[in-house]
Amino acid sequence: MKALTFSAFGDSDVLEYIEIPSPTLKSDEILVEMKAIGLNFADVYRRKGNYHLKGNPPFIAGYEGAGIVVNANNNSEFKVGDRIAFADVPFANAELVAVNINHVLPLPEAISFETAASILLQGLTAHYLATDSHKTLKGETVLIHAVAGGVGQFLTQISKLLGAKVIGLTSSSGKAKIALEQGADHVFLYNEDWKSDIFKTVPNGVDVVYDSIGSTLMESFEVTKECGQVVFFGMAGGDPEFINPRMLMDTSKTLTGGDLWSYLNSKEERIKRANQLFDWIIEGKITLAPPTSFKLSEGKLAHDYLESRKSTGKIILIP
Repeated sequence: MKALTFSAFGDSDVLEYIEIPSPTLKSDEILVEMKAIGLNFADVYRRKGNYHLKGNPPFIAGYEGAGIVVNANNNSEFKVGDRIAFADVPFANAELVAVNINHVLPLPEAISFETAASILLQGLTAHYLATDSHKTLKGETVLIHAVAGGVGQFLTQISKLLGAKVIGLTSSSGKAKIALEQGADHVFLYNEDWKSDIFKTVPNGVDVVYDSIGSTLMESFEVTKECGQVVFFGMAGGDPEFINPRMLMDTSKTLTGGDLWSYLNSKEERIKRANQLFDWIIEGKITLAPPTSFKLSEGKLAHDYLESRKSTGKIILIP
C-alpha cells in the first residue's frame, strides 16, 4: 500500500509518499480502506518531532478519517463494505489502516466520508468543551479565541445551539466575516483593543473563555467575570504565563484544562459523542464549509497550506 511518511523530523520536505507493507491485523482490529483523512496541526507537530510517535521510521501521522471495511477479521459486528469513521486511530495517512474495533464509529449514510474526516477531531473537541469542560447554559456569554478556526467554528455553532451568546476573537476582517456567518454575535480583532471592546459589550465580563492560544491566558482572565471560568485547551500562540492561585481565590475564577483524549475513553462514549455531532449535521443545526482537498500523494502541499494559516476550513487528504 502507499502511505504518506517521514523518516526524519523537519519541515514538509521530509514527507515521502512511498510503498510500505500493509498493516498486520491483531484479533481486535479490522482493516479499513481509507476514503478521506483529516489533516490537523497535530500532524505538523508530529512531523516536526514535537509530539510522541508510535513505532519506528518510516513514521505515519494522522489520527482521523473515514473509509470502508475491507477485512472484518472475524469480528462479527462488522462486515466487508461497512462505512466507518474514527477520530483516534494512529497511522491514518495511508491507503489501508488497522482500526481497533473499540475505536470504530459507524458512519450514517447521510454523512459523507469527506464530512466525517472534516468534523470528528475538531467537532468532538468543541463538543466536550461546551458540554463537559464548561456546561453551557442558556443566556451565558462565551468568548472564543481563534473563532474562525476549525474548533472555533464548531464551538460557535454548538454554543449558540445551547443558548449562549458568542463573542469571537480573530486576526483579520476576512476571518471575522467567516465567524459572523457561523453565528457569532460579535467578533473583535487581536490587533485592536479587544479587551475594551468586550467590556463595552459585556460590562461585567464573560461567563467563560475558551483559550487555545496560550500566550493570552492572563488576558482571558481579565475579561472573565467574577465566578467565571477559563478553559485552556491549546498553545497555538506559545506557552501561557504561570497562574497565581491567589488570583483565582480572590476573584472566585476557575481554570480548567481540556484534552479530547480524556473524554474519548470508551467505545460507548466515542459513539455517543460522534452520533450527537452527526445528528446535528443531518438536522441542519450545524453546518460546515466544504473542505479543501489534496491527494494523499500531495501531502507536502497540504502541510504547507495548513502552516500558511491561509485556510479557514478543514483540509483533508484523499488516497
